[in-house]
Amino acid sequence: MLMGDGCLEEFSLAENTRLIIKENVLAVICDNGLKTVGSAIFNGGCKQVKAVLNIGVPEGYSDLFLHLDPLQLITSSAAIVGITKDYLAMVTAAKIRNYSLVCKKTDDYTIYVAATAGCSHGESSGEDMAVEEIVGTINIIVFIDGNPAESCMVAALITATEAKSAALRDFDVRSRYTGDSATGSITDAVTVAATGRGKEVVLGGPASKLGKLVGYCARKAVTEALLKQEPIWANRTVFDRLKERHLPIEKLAAEVSKIEDLALTTEELTQILKHNPQTLATLLAATKMDDDYNKNLLPTDFKDWNAATQTPNKTTAQETNYDAVNLPPFIKTALIKIIKAQQHKQVGK
Repeated sequence: MLMGDGCLEEFSLAENTRLIIKENVLAVICDNGLKTVGSAIFNGGCKQVKAVLNIGVPEGYSDLFLHLDPLQLITSSAAIVGITKDYLAMVTAAKIRNYSLVCKKTDDYTIYVAATAGCSHGESSGEDMAVEEIVGTINIIVFIDGNPAESCMVAALITATEAKSAALRDFDVRSRYTGDSATGSITDAVTVAATGRGKEVVLGGPASKLGKLVGYCARKAVTEALLKQEPIWANRTVFDRLKERHLPIEKLAAEVSKIEDLALTTEELTQILKHNPQTLATLLAATKMDDDYNKNLLPTDFKDWNAATQTPNKTTAQETNYDAVNLPPFIKTALIKIIKAQQHKQVGK
């Protein structure tokens, strides 16, 4: 690694190939050229280039101006690392300095994965979303010093994408739009680049020799980059996780208070829950069952969802206004039991 004036880092990745980080640019530059497959905003697709860039949006840069003229930022940033042609570029709001670089080697090829990551605007692919201002973005560069076939590179791109989603699942990142498990953020991009040297490699799926390395490196790189950019993902409370599922403590208190005998304030519910790890664990476990409920994935242990949620019978529901409580069924049942248990405990004192 070379360190210049504090704003330049340079690593040798392979013969005539180097990784440069300077100001808001991370670049993989190969004098001999790289074959690439990817979803880069600039010059993506299947291309032959000499540089793959990941460009960070500088602080204060107008979001409107970026979308009206992304090429201005791309070309000016490419010039920072001396690149004017034969390149592709991805763009991110994450800080380039928070990148992660992970490497695995075999006798036949070497894999490097460089990632930057932010997921404060997570999404779950396939859901309906009203797009808001975008911050973050997960960008991945898979560099292969080897000779994968074009189809192998496409498979490696899919493998890296799966690894990204697995890293988000590890952190239990949720979609900002629905609270569902996040698969990425709206503007993520992946580029696979290869030197083309050596024996041709045909398979790049997650169970292949190359794919296992790509998956490992991508998952680790995204994990490390996400923690650098947004350390909060490793330091959330159960209340935080409920809020990410669109179930803030204020909503829980308001809904359960529709049952007259269980009426309580947000502060009172907070006190009941926050000092009792077992009740918090119960609520978090209930969210998993509610995920399955929403997807109609009834475990075979239960005859029907009423049996699974232990919903009160109709008479009791009418008497207690149970049906008016607008919460997912497992959270609702667990929360009511927790509050009733607390009431019985207080009566017994």
